[in-house]
Amino acid sequence: MTATPLTSTQGAGRAGDKVFSGAALAAGCLILAVLFGVALFLVVQAIPALTAPADKIQGGQGFFAYIWPIVIGTLIAAVIALVIATPIAIGVALFISHFAPRSLASGLGYVVDLLAAIPSVVYGAWGAAFLAKEIAPAYGWLADNMGGLPIFEGPASTTGKTILTAGIVLAVMVLPIITSLSREIFLQTPKLHEEAALALGATRWEMIKMAVLPFARPGIISAVMLGLGRALGETMAVALVLSSGALTASLIQSGNQTIAAEIALNFPEASGIKVSTLIAAGLVLFIITLAVNMIARWVITRHKEFSGAN
Repeated sequence: MTATPLTSTQGAGRAGDKVFSGAALAAGCLILAVLFGVALFLVVQAIPALTAPADKIQGGQGFFAYIWPIVIGTLIAAVIALVIATPIAIGVALFISHFAPRSLASGLGYVVDLLAAIPSVVYGAWGAAFLAKEIAPAYGWLADNMGGLPIFEGPASTTGKTILTAGIVLAVMVLPIITSLSREIFLQTPKLHEEAALALGATRWEMIKMAVLPFARPGIISAVMLGLGRALGETMAVALVLSSGALTASLIQSGNQTIAAEIALNFPEASGIKVSTLIAAGLVLFIITLAVNMIARWVITRHKEFSGAN
């Protein structure tokens, strides 16, 4: 049997595949190289702060005593943002994808995408100039009526510039991101799965619970983790909303700070060991973000094979 010669179209197609494959490989390697370069820069520049005597670091108790409060502040603000934003985002995404009329759904989807494009400094200015003032009386009520709980212990901030306000602003910022991604995942649910559930007598909510949510679980986790990354690394919005202060368990007292805001507020005037300290803080944030993404990838991979819609 003689081999069939390659036509010019087949040859060009294979050549295009090789070019595309090489370009994709080069792009992947470039991303890894950039990531490695950033990590190497942070480690090298952070060494002076990590090895410096304790009295040379801000606070006089060493780097880890300095970084611990702002790490906690960063995590608190991010957790508040996700607790508020995630259920609302999933509800809005479900409404757009499965409940709203098509004409209304397209308009809402456009509005959600537009919210994601608003610069963070605008959210920060809104939080500092409007939200903080409007929500301050509510903090006073929480301190008077629920002050027995450590998270609502008084005295409440009269300016409203607290970690809870910062968390609410971050929730508004990450809401359109989680909503947009979740909406696209919900729309990709196989129609046969939805129709089969409805044919068996399921209500619309039961169909969503049995077919849509199991299918979308990995995508929802990815969307939430992307929102968490935005919340962890947000700088200007948090810097505008938060007042500087010591770490406190209360969400309504002035105080707490995040790593990103700490770097943004202090880096322009920093010099010497202070620069290394702030870069070391950036290294800590880099490690936290990397760890969060690795955990998210592990969770997605673990549950992907066991989706209830498979």
